[in-house]
Amino acid sequence: MALVSAAVVVVALGVGTLTGCGAGHTTAMARTHPVASATALRRATAAQAVSAAQAGAGARRDSHASATAGPFVHVLADLPAAGSRCLKPPPPVPEHPITRRTWLTGVTITEYYPAPERWFPGRRVSVPGLSGKHAVDWLYSNRGLAMEGDGVDLNGRPVHIAALGSTGWVNFDGHPTLPVCLGKWSDGFPAWLKGGWRNALGQVTFPLASGGWANGRGTRTLDYGGVTFAAGDSLSLRYYHSIAVDPGLIPLGSRVYIPAYRRLGGGWFVAQDTGGAIRGRHLDVYRPAPSSPDDLGRYMTGQRILVIPPAG
Repeated sequence: MALVSAAVVVVALGVGTLTGCGAGHTTAMARTHPVASATALRRATAAQAVSAAQAGAGARRDSHASATAGPFVHVLADLPAAGSRCLKPPPPVPEHPITRRTWLTGVTITEYYPAPERWFPGRRVSVPGLSGKHAVDWLYSNRGLAMEGDGVDLNGRPVHIAALGSTGWVNFDGHPTLPVCLGKWSDGFPAWLKGGWRNALGQVTFPLASGGWANGRGTRTLDYGGVTFAAGDSLSLRYYHSIAVDPGLIPLGSRVYIPAYRRLGGGWFVAQDTGGAIRGRHLDVYRPAPSSPDDLGRYMTGQRILVIPPAG
């Protein structure tokens, strides 16, 4: 799934019958794809993404944002702290690349999809690498292209982040934050790339298409450090056919059978993508974007899958 398949915001994501400390495609850890490493940045955690979508009433935004018609992503919503198991994770189990047909147990499964621009209420701005103007929060927020890697613009055209430059992530208060473990960041959940607008308190804000600002008027702007975008898909992925994996465990090109998805295309997938926060026994299923940002898809733990490596 993923350039930096980490998240946030996507992060990727979903909630099914189980919830908890999810996964994400994290910070500027490059993906195996030569183009950017966005998805490594993205998909912070399924559980936190769910919290973000459900925190609409507590989202820190002004009246202009709340007046936006239709469902939209609350990119500045308050998010709860990650679960304690993320704060003190158990020692990692040594993993080795699978070289023969293997049933793998204890697998966490999340989902990711291209971010739809129609969900975002930010002002439309010009951006490097794309023609026309696009919603600024779709481009740079924790639920947009910078985290998800890929998206679909208002005309239904695929778009992806081409390069992350020298930037990173900041939390709501504008302080740098880095991914620490599955669902845990060094200084709280990311809200925006290091560039963009800050209000008088130094907090993240952005202009809204409806007028006004998401979190108070911006008093200064910061450079994004060379972030660029490009038309088209970052990879040739197929819905409910492609998955993001940790290639240190599941080699790229592997065929993977997921019994929980047997009613969706027979349950067979191909390992085609990677992500900075897709580590060990965690995989991300590429799926279509839902009709609403409140629908975050599946998030399952303790799953059993069959891995058939290319040479297996």
